[in-house]
Amino acid sequence: MHFKRVLQAILIGGLLSWGASDLFAQDYYLYVAAESDDQVHLVHFDGNSQQGSIAETIDVGTWPQENEGPHGLNISPDGKYWFVSIAHGMPYGSLWKYTTGTNEYVDEVELGLFPATMDISSSTGLLYIVNFNLHGDMEPSTVSVVEPETMMRLDDIETGIMPHGSRITDDGTRQYHVSMMTDELIEIDTKMLEVSRRLKLGKDANNSAHSMHAGSEMNHSNMDHSEHSDMDHDSMEHNPVEKPTWADPHPTKPLVYIAGNGSDEILEVDTGKWEVTNRWNSGKAPYNLEVTHNGKLLVVTYKGEGATGVWDLESGQELAKIPNSRKVSHGVTISPDDKFAFISVEGIGGEPGSVDIINLETLQRVDVVETGKQAGGIIFWKMDR
Repeated sequence: MHFKRVLQAILIGGLLSWGASDLFAQDYYLYVAAESDDQVHLVHFDGNSQQGSIAETIDVGTWPQENEGPHGLNISPDGKYWFVSIAHGMPYGSLWKYTTGTNEYVDEVELGLFPATMDISSSTGLLYIVNFNLHGDMEPSTVSVVEPETMMRLDDIETGIMPHGSRITDDGTRQYHVSMMTDELIEIDTKMLEVSRRLKLGKDANNSAHSMHAGSEMNHSNMDHSEHSDMDHDSMEHNPVEKPTWADPHPTKPLVYIAGNGSDEILEVDTGKWEVTNRWNSGKAPYNLEVTHNGKLLVVTYKGEGATGVWDLESGQELAKIPNSRKVSHGVTISPDDKFAFISVEGIGGEPGSVDIINLETLQRVDVVETGKQAGGIIFWKMDR
């Protein structure tokens, strides 16, 4: 017994001298797409030293002489595969599948015009990818539904104009995305494969007239869409104010948070009431956002000012605005332990992009990992002790 107590004292003393932060340190891995270099990087971040690096660079696309634009990323629920949308097809884009770790190409499937963001339902196991239709006519686009095992495209669900920001509730039953050019939040029933509701986000909108049930007929951004602002489609003017670019549901509450890229706002929608319940003035041109897994914080990229905001959701107050390493902030992904946010930053012109790593406990940027040009899509893969 005496030996046992001595051994325990040695172990406890060693652990105390080592420090709790070291004891629970992690290795973090994530993927980020460099859209203008046709590359996807596997990034490693050491939670102990709080330093990151590129572990591997994967070239994607078919034609070396053409820029094919890897845009959105996601990981299979079992962590064995990653998926990337290839946006610049002729004319259609595609979805590519790779193994994680070895990063070997597996398969691909053709999608719609400029496929962008995606998410996988825990309920159906299917992938839902919004076709952003960046360069096409100002008309309703689609959400493509893909069975990820066979890479078979099952359906195309008609949705709004320039849809973006695809995210699914934790129970997998509802997919939310936004229609950038009609200022709408759109809800898809993931099992029925159809739009279940639409919500106009404008301050003066009569949302009861725009809330639609399943089966009813449906009547990036620093880029300048002004040439489209006075165009009509089916006698409907497209003069968006909010220009929403992203939607993310709360992990435990019936709430969805939306980036109002055009109105410099964060919008909160109560999905039970199906109405906008809060509007918070934000930094310039919020683009992507993500709620922490514990539901306490909201991390928002401000594409118009090269910064990232961290918001307290209980108070609705911005806790910090953290300058990014260069201009044009893009995407955000958060580690499962809610300790770090990883921000993709595009850069301008020929300069490289980056992944900025923010400590969500100290609200400080702790490292910058240089990437290929126009870092955009970003997704967390795994943690290792």
